[in-house]
Amino acid sequence: MNPKPKLIVILGPTASGKSALAIKLAKKFKGEIVSADSRQVYRGMDLGTGKVTKKEQKLVPHYLLDVASPKRRFTVLQYQKLAIKTIQKISKQKKLPFLVGGSPFYLYSVIEGWVFPEVKPDWKLRKKLEKKSCLKLFLILKKLDPSRAKTIEKKNKRRLIRAIEIAKKLGKVKALKKCPKFDCLLIGIKKSKKELKDLIQKRLKKRLKQGMVAEVKRLKKEGLSYQRLESFGLEYKWVAKFLKKEISFKEMFEFCKKDIEHFAKRQMSWFKKDKRIHWIKNYSQAEKLIKNFLK
Repeated sequence: MNPKPKLIVILGPTASGKSALAIKLAKKFKGEIVSADSRQVYRGMDLGTGKVTKKEQKLVPHYLLDVASPKRRFTVLQYQKLAIKTIQKISKQKKLPFLVGGSPFYLYSVIEGWVFPEVKPDWKLRKKLEKKSCLKLFLILKKLDPSRAKTIEKKNKRRLIRAIEIAKKLGKVKALKKCPKFDCLLIGIKKSKKELKDLIQKRLKKRLKQGMVAEVKRLKKEGLSYQRLESFGLEYKWVAKFLKKEISFKEMFEFCKKDIEHFAKRQMSWFKKDKRIHWIKNYSQAEKLIKNFLK
């Protein structure tokens, strides 16, 4: 039997510096980067998602950025198929693949090779559920499938609707079957709560200076409804509300900052459960881990 290809996973909460670390490590170890971010897959969504710049992409090849239209739904299953194929291709070229991101669902679909249940979309049910709030949807899911309710993002309407759809078709879904295809080293970036809060605020100010409001205006002009923009959450949600004149610029900044802080907290509560993660504070710790892993 062939050994599984090696895969370096760089994860951590939003704003912790995953991209910069990954680029530095990938340059050192002849690596190529596969993004694991549920919003960076969309074209034209750059500043609001913290996508690496074209200049940074020239330093190290990056994959799975800009692969979908923001007008259409892009599922974790679509992502998983593309990511696995891309990682295998990088390995065959004798390069070291790096999976980098903070979207737990996207990351673990690849790390653990989740086998997703085949359930076709039920558009009639989706239309009905779309009218309900996230809280109502969460309560419905909790009744149908309590174990899935424990792991889902409570404010992610799209995922809640899909989970309800699956639970209604299949009944309680036992834990997803796993079929891992890679030998993974999981490296997490450790930041204190204070450090992370400061980084989130600094990054948000920078993105607004760089033109994040103009980016959302452009997406609106290109045909995305405010409802669709808000469904992307975080920056897109609050900038859309500001553009609709529902909140002031100052409120937009504060609400957005708080929302990102809560998001980072949710990411960490997911990652903390995984004992395989090696938490690091700097580049040299990560470099040492990779050297040992590749021996």
